Amino acid sequence: MTQPPLLGKERDWIWRGWQIRYTYSRPLQPSKQPPLMLLHGFGGSIGHWRSNLDVWAEEYPVYAMDLVGFGASRKPPTQYDIELWVEQLYDFWQTFVGEPMVIVGNSIGSLVALVAAATYPEMAKSLVMISLFDPSAEQEIIPRFLHPTANFLKLSFFPHWFLRGLFKIVSRPSIARQWAKFAYSNDLSIDDELLEIFLKPAREPEARVAFGHILRGMIGLYFSPNIRRFLPRMKVPMLLLWGHDDRIIPRSNVEKLVRLSPTLRFMELADAGHCAHDEVPEQVNKLVLDWLAEMQPAAISGATSMPVQLFESQPPVAEKNTRPLGASMEAIEKPGN
Repeated sequence: MTQPPLLGKERDWIWRGWQIRYTYSRPLQPSKQPPLMLLHGFGGSIGHWRSNLDVWAEEYPVYAMDLVGFGASRKPPTQYDIELWVEQLYDFWQTFVGEPMVIVGNSIGSLVALVAAATYPEMAKSLVMISLFDPSAEQEIIPRFLHPTANFLKLSFFPHWFLRGLFKIVSRPSIARQWAKFAYSNDLSIDDELLEIFLKPAREPEARVAFGHILRGMIGLYFSPNIRRFLPRMKVPMLLLWGHDDRIIPRSNVEKLVRLSPTLRFMELADAGHCAHDEVPEQVNKLVLDWLAEMQPAAISGATSMPVQLFESQPPVAEKNTRPLGASMEAIEKPGN
């Protein structure tokens, strides 16, 4: 397998007692542009921005981070949900950035970006969402008073032992290649380097158990707030990119979201699937840079006038108590050191 190249200046940071991998890169000349923060999707990592980070860093300071459970970050047996990753992003922003930033996400990373902008308006200057993952449809179909029962029944069908066995299958190179073919429109985009980006983290000892916890989180009804309820109140400029050949996010879902928000601009990309930033990077890089240049004069430094209380209380589960609470945060090496 071809080893993915290092992107930017990769560093480690300790968050809640867990090691987190992040990177950053800055323009050669001092820049007054807002920083960009890149958030990968399911199974991704910093490396999935291999064709974007350096290009955007010619004009903007750029950060990227492996969400806990993915990439080179720790993969603890904790309860995984959007709230966990939103708090990781916010604490990183407080530690290293400290000014409104453009949050760029793919798939689940887009969902994290959107929820984070609604929860912490002071953090987001604008959002770029590539194939936004939206679990709201199921949340709306099932009456809210039935959510605890439905959540219990769903998780009963996916015990940890079953998901650990599933991990052995999906982490095989041949299966990973087939999954990539489903996520990508063009098979020629799937090279050995891309497969190594997906498979290298899967070889770590913690990966099998973390995979089960992440999937159980995604299956449950409490994985994310219902974004359709707060999207109409979002004021921050938002760009939604969607690959015409995306087999994971239906166009009908995208159209519903676009109708909900007057500040959401939608652009469809030809010859692209679920990971357009990696499959057609030239298109995505230019679209993002052009849109950011257009947005700068009128950008709003806040997603909503007030933070939105998004996260519902949910029945406690055993995994909830595995999150380290009250752990101090420290940077092993801060940007610029």
